[in-house]
Amino acid sequence: MLPEFDQEIAGVRRTLERVPADKFDWRPHPRSGTMIWLAGHLANLPSWAPITIKQDELDMAPGGKQMDPPPTPADTAELLATFDKCAAEARAAIAGASDADLMKPWTLLSNGQTLMTLPKAAVLRSFVMNHLIHHRAQLGVYLRLNDIAVPSIYGPSADEAPPGF
Repeated sequence: MLPEFDQEIAGVRRTLERVPADKFDWRPHPRSGTMIWLAGHLANLPSWAPITIKQDELDMAPGGKQMDPPPTPADTAELLATFDKCAAEARAAIAGASDADLMKPWTLLSNGQTLMTLPKAAVLRSFVMNHLIHHRAQLGVYLRLNDIAVPSIYGPSADEAPPGF
């Protein structure tokens, strides 16, 4: 899992580096999140890996009260610092987990009600890795719609392709 994690994290960071502070409030549609909401969510998503590995459950609304969202980054530097911290902690947690640890069940709750239970490895794959990939792509669309160069992820982007590619 670590080689894939490292590859995906590098692509997320390249995408987050391009988020300009003057576009933080931009959104493509009234029902869409702002660019800073999306970028902040993406920056904090790796923090779910240590929670998954170290805990056996998480209640998103303990006692009926929704968890407080993380603070909104004030600028791009703070956004990247948050991401770098979360990514480093996630990598360390994944590297320290045994196969047996990753096969233990993990439960997501809301106000004490079970929403799902999956092996920790499946939670890391879907709710951390796939979730990162999904929102990174979404942020790439936000960048494109603002005429900001989209970074290469799995090969050259239209903005970073070599001449004649």
